[in-house]
Amino acid sequence: MNLFKTALTGAIAATLMCGSALAQEVTMRIHQMLPAQATIPAQAIEPWAKAIEEQSGGRIKFELYPAMQLGGAPPALFDQAKDGVVDIIWTVLGYTPGRFPKSEVFEMPFLVTSAEATSVAFQKYVEANAMDEFEGVHLIAVHTHGPGLFHTQNPVTKLEDLAGMKIRGGSRVISDMLGRLGAEPIGMPVPQVTEALSKGVINGTTIPWEVTPSLKIAELVKNHTGFTGANGLYTQTFAFVMNQASYDALPDDLKAIIDANSGVETARFFGRAMDKGDAAGAAIAVGLGNNIITLDEAETARWKAAAQPTIDQWFVDMEALGLDGKALYEQAVSMVAAESAQ
Repeated sequence: MNLFKTALTGAIAATLMCGSALAQEVTMRIHQMLPAQATIPAQAIEPWAKAIEEQSGGRIKFELYPAMQLGGAPPALFDQAKDGVVDIIWTVLGYTPGRFPKSEVFEMPFLVTSAEATSVAFQKYVEANAMDEFEGVHLIAVHTHGPGLFHTQNPVTKLEDLAGMKIRGGSRVISDMLGRLGAEPIGMPVPQVTEALSKGVINGTTIPWEVTPSLKIAELVKNHTGFTGANGLYTQTFAFVMNQASYDALPDDLKAIIDANSGVETARFFGRAMDKGDAAGAAIAVGLGNNIITLDEAETARWKAAAQPTIDQWFVDMEALGLDGKALYEQAVSMVAAESAQ
C-alpha cells in the first residue's frame, strides 16, 4: 500500500479549491536529533514532508532542523512538541525513562523481527492500549528500528565475552538487559556514541545496522554480533508527534491531509526505511572486511535465557503501576508475530 496518496478524496479536493481555504498557509518546524543524512531524516521525514507539501498545494510547508539545531538535548524533544517550542518532533521514547511505560513493552528482549512488521504492530498496539501516553500532543506515528545488535572493539562470540564490557544502552529497559547479560551498561543518546567510542568511554554499543553509517561505527569498531532466529536482541521505540495546538489551528482540509499521512501506513513507511537502512549499513561493514558474527541457535538460546529476567522485572514494574504487564507483553508478542507472518 502506497503511504503517500497521490489524490485526495473528493471532499478534501473540493475544500482545497475553496478560495478562503487557499488563503491560509502554514509553515511548521520539524526538530530531531540525528544528522540530515541519517536514515529516518533522509528516507522518512523528508519524503513525508514533501508529500504533504505537494498534497496541500504548498499551503503546508516544513522547515527541517536536524541534529538538535534548535537547541536542547534529545530527551527534551517530546516536551518541545508538547510545549509548542516546535511544531513536530521525532524522538526515542526511551530517552525519557518511565514516561511511556506501556509502550516500553516493545523494547523487551527478542521481540523485534523486521522494523516494518514490528512498527506496524507497535502502531496498532499503541492505538489499542497506550494513546493516553501521548496526551498533550497529536500523534502522527510510532515505529521501531530493526534488530539491535552489538558493535564492539573486541569480538563477542559467546555470552561470557560480554562480561565487564562498557556497552552503550539507549533506554532503561535495554540498559537493564545489558546488565543482566554481564555488561556494564552506559546510558546515552545515540548522537554521543561516536565520540564515546573514539575516546574509549565505551567498549561497544547496541544499535541497529541502519544508524551505523551516520555514526561511522564500522570504521571505529571491527566486530559486529547478531543472533540466529526471526527475533533480534532488542529494538527501541520512536514517536513522530505534532504540537496539539499546531494541529488544532489547521483548517479541516489541512488536518485531513495530516491525518491521511498518519497512523499505520506511516509507521510502516518509517519501519521500511529502517529495514533498508539496515541492509545498507551491514553492506558497509562487510565491504570494510569487518568481523560479522552470528551466534548459533544454541548460543542464542543462552542469551534469551539470560535476558528473561528483564522481562520478568518489567512485569513487576508494571504491576506497581497497576498495569497487567504480562497481558500487555503477550499482546505485543502476538501482534508482532501476526504482522511478521504477512
